[in-house]
Amino acid sequence: MPEAAFDPAHDYPVSVKRPDLLKTPTGKPLSELTLQNVVTGQVRPEDLRIAPDTLRIQAEVADASGRPQLGQNFRRAAELIAVSDARVLEMYNALRPHTSTKEQLLAIAQELETSYGGEATAALVREAAEVYERRGLLATAED
Repeated sequence: MPEAAFDPAHDYPVSVKRPDLLKTPTGKPLSELTLQNVVTGQVRPEDLRIAPDTLRIQAEVADASGRPQLGQNFRRAAELIAVSDARVLEMYNALRPHTSTKEQLLAIAQELETSYGGEATAALVREAAEVYERRGLLATAED
């Protein structure tokens, strides 16, 4: 029997109404995330991280409830799952005003796009570079 299509207006909360859609990054279904499985070692720390598909589902729910900016945030978060925590922190710090040149920010955007498939996040970084340039918030080459 084919799986029913996800309806963000009807299927929220997803963990209650459509737990079949929720899996860990390692592919475990939500039903396997039990205390017993933690105690026996069947659930590992990497099983407790959020999966990109879960974030995309949350984006659909946000969009359906009239919160498109939140939906975009969830989509960008889904893109960033593939990026190491350390690299995300480096990128975050690079986005602080007067920290990076425009070229450095554009290089981050290129990396996000080519290395991680992060088109939406890359677009946001490019937009930040343009805004920082207009507002005089970029670092200079001499900094």
